[in-house]
Amino acid sequence: MIEQLRQAFREEADELLTDLELSLLELERNPTDEELVDRIFRAMHTIKGSSAMFGFDRITSFSHEVESVLEMLRDGRTAVTKELIVLTLAARDQIKEMLKSATGGGEAEALRAREIVAAFRILADGAAPLAAAADSGTDSPENAESGEEITFIIRFRPARDTFMRGLNPVQCLNELRELGACHVTLHTDQVPPLAELDPEICYLSWDVVLTTTRGLDAIYDIFMFAGEECVEIEVSHPGSTTVAETSQKAGVLPSEGRREGISPEPADSRDIPAARGISSIRVTADKLDRLINLVGELVTVQARLSRTALARDDDELITLAEEVERLTAGLRDSALTIRMIPIGGTFSKFKRMVHDLSTELGKDVELVTTGADTELDKTVIEKLNDPLVHLIRNSIDHGIESPDVRLAAGKPARGTIHLSAVHSGDSVLVTIRDDGAGIDRDAVRARGIAKGLIPAGAELSDKEAFSLLFAPGFSTAETVTSISGRGVGMDVVKRGVDLLRGTISVASAPGEGTAVTIRIPLTLAIIESLLVKIGADCFVIPLSQVEECIELTRTDVTRAHGHHLADVRGRIIPYVPLREHFGIAGERPEIEQIVIADIEGKRVGLVVDYVIGEHQTVIKSIGKMFREVRGVSGATILGDGSVALILDVQQLVADEERLEH
Repeated sequence: MIEQLRQAFREEADELLTDLELSLLELERNPTDEELVDRIFRAMHTIKGSSAMFGFDRITSFSHEVESVLEMLRDGRTAVTKELIVLTLAARDQIKEMLKSATGGGEAEALRAREIVAAFRILADGAAPLAAAADSGTDSPENAESGEEITFIIRFRPARDTFMRGLNPVQCLNELRELGACHVTLHTDQVPPLAELDPEICYLSWDVVLTTTRGLDAIYDIFMFAGEECVEIEVSHPGSTTVAETSQKAGVLPSEGRREGISPEPADSRDIPAARGISSIRVTADKLDRLINLVGELVTVQARLSRTALARDDDELITLAEEVERLTAGLRDSALTIRMIPIGGTFSKFKRMVHDLSTELGKDVELVTTGADTELDKTVIEKLNDPLVHLIRNSIDHGIESPDVRLAAGKPARGTIHLSAVHSGDSVLVTIRDDGAGIDRDAVRARGIAKGLIPAGAELSDKEAFSLLFAPGFSTAETVTSISGRGVGMDVVKRGVDLLRGTISVASAPGEGTAVTIRIPLTLAIIESLLVKIGADCFVIPLSQVEECIELTRTDVTRAHGHHLADVRGRIIPYVPLREHFGIAGERPEIEQIVIADIEGKRVGLVVDYVIGEHQTVIKSIGKMFREVRGVSGATILGDGSVALILDVQQLVADEERLEH
């Protein structure tokens, strides 16, 4: 049980660290945004409190030091500086590393933590109060630090299931002691006889008299995990006649009980997790994968049932099969929807990368994102991460100019990378666009000649020139750095996109920038496809790539004089004869079928014997024996139990073009 709670903490902490990073980067751009400051403090405070509850003592101690400086920032005792942002980002990274090595990361990790803590202490010692903070004041001294000592009477009655939720009441008391002079009284009157005692139930309660210059906010922060129903607070000013009168002057409501006092604010104004309803649950990726696998098997069985029903010509069985097909389709769509997650989570990770890399290169670059709520299968998003990393790094290194060069060219000193996502049918278009120098076609062409990729006298269109960028080992960088010049990058991008059964295109204008667009399918689990047949073998073509099907007669073949070309309504379209390509023996039918597909804006045909029709394809990975077979990206099981290979249309066309040249 406790290990499950610790794992839940790791997942929550990871989300908090992501939010902390984004808030810090945004605060650097908007240093006067108080909401951002409060969000940053809350994230660090939550990490500190939760880590203490679940036994991550190193994280608790470390984050406490960071929180102390962030508290000064929140209270207006110091200002937002570049040094503070960089240091807090480093602390965020350190906590992430501590989470990975929960049992201790060795001396190197401990040394790094001590260095960061020392830097924070130096920063705190040198911090000067802000002039604005000194003049701001508040109407309610109980809610902010005013320099005046206030005595609070706190009644802490933890819920009986406190221990089972992984909470440690002693931690709250220890934090109260850090706020000022503190007198704690323990109440044990609810503890039953030893024979009736349940070690998982909390029977204890405490009364605390706290004298501090800190306000109610500081106390609420300590008890945010315990829940507001567990705490009652009274305020007592020096010289006040009664606590009740003091409470009314402070504008708070008395709480019920043996004394009068005040209650914490409602949960909608103070973000206390215990007061919220549960609107979502966490599900492990493995469980989702198993669900999709079961749905995939059900789709296969349903296809078999439909086939059997039609073969037997049984009306009742056909009706039943149609009902099962309807339910299966609904279950399939629902299961795939569960696996869909917004791409914004991936987009947000790149903000830190852009911040660090632009600083390293002495450039000023801003990342702007749109379409963050566009949803994709989680597997697709995970595999898309590396290609996007390479493309964004290229934009910063090769695309965006240094501030002085940009100013000389009449551009703003700050460069912009725009990352967007939008749905397009059953695919998603992800575009990385920068306003940098653009791609030098002549440099690309010269490099292509030097690498032997094209002949010296070749005339290339923009599309053909830019396609050279994806050749293995291709690079136009003159020097090798930690970022570029090693010929590794764009070929990795192309390989990653190919694995996603996607396409990639480049557009660029000198002096205006470059745009790289990736088209990828929504999911890699179940796709709509076209089932075709060559001889006794069945093949599957992704339906998203299919435009139309036309006939190919022997007369058409003779008229082409041995060339694999077809006249389609006055347009000449090249085609790949799959029977020849795969070496399938047997007689060709008198009339074959050409499946015309769209590959990166180019129409290409695939010649098959017969087109059977549309098919719901459950994608299965192929074994090691077939992984080197080009032109095949996977397999599926048909309704009769036979296996059909899924064709990689892009690779088939590329191989055919290579053979022709």
